[in-house]
Amino acid sequence: MGLHFAVERTALFIDLDGTIVPIAPQPDGVIASPACRVVLRRALDQLSGRLAVLSGRTISSVDEVLGGVVLCVAGVHGLQRRTPLGVLHLEPPHASVADAASVLEALAKAQPGLVVEAKGPSVAIHYRAVPDAEDAILETVDRLADASGLVVQRGKAVAELRTPGPDKGSALGRFMLEAPFAGSRPLFIGDDLTDEAGFAEASRLGGLGILVGPARQTSACGRLANPPAVLSWIVHSLDRGFFDLREAGCSDPPPSASGAKKAS
Repeated sequence: MGLHFAVERTALFIDLDGTIVPIAPQPDGVIASPACRVVLRRALDQLSGRLAVLSGRTISSVDEVLGGVVLCVAGVHGLQRRTPLGVLHLEPPHASVADAASVLEALAKAQPGLVVEAKGPSVAIHYRAVPDAEDAILETVDRLADASGLVVQRGKAVAELRTPGPDKGSALGRFMLEAPFAGSRPLFIGDDLTDEAGFAEASRLGGLGILVGPARQTSACGRLANPPAVLSWIVHSLDRGFFDLREAGCSDPPPSASGAKKAS
């Protein structure tokens, strides 16, 4: 596979927090900059609508952060999806999500600095401000998952209990079956462990993934340093009409979905 993706044949999938907007101590404290929104509008135009955001946030939260710029959104790691026609597909919450939320909220009350985020089909507890609480939180989350059938979703200083169902890879695959995405090559950019399913699916469908942030084991092909680097690379790619994957750290064809490597 070549390392140039022509804009007219590429579908761009992007995570939100830590990828095109900086991570904030509080999830509701994030708003995309005007410059970020300008880049997304331009990408939507030049990609003929082949742009989707795949986020752990709810769709409504993504809309708040981006000002409704992007129509195609997968929220809660794929449990919510809004199609190119604006149709919403929402997985119903597992019966145990409410009980898990109650346990996590009690934990947060006992430990100042913890933040519980209810998302409908999932509930997350953020411990960025209390990193020493990680072991106790992960133990609690694993115990709740074992007792309830919920799925554990770990991320950067966050642990989530989610309804079993689609993930970011599933969401990407479903978008790729629909116009205007069908027939293009998927490029997925994300920063967290929750994005690995999207990297793997993009690779399976003839595209690739790009990791954002520090190097780690990943099935992504390359790596960009931070959200400003991502936006800059997208702009430069749109200017010249192709995505040069060498500039994103790719020196070889992307790994298969089963062969993770360390992005350097």
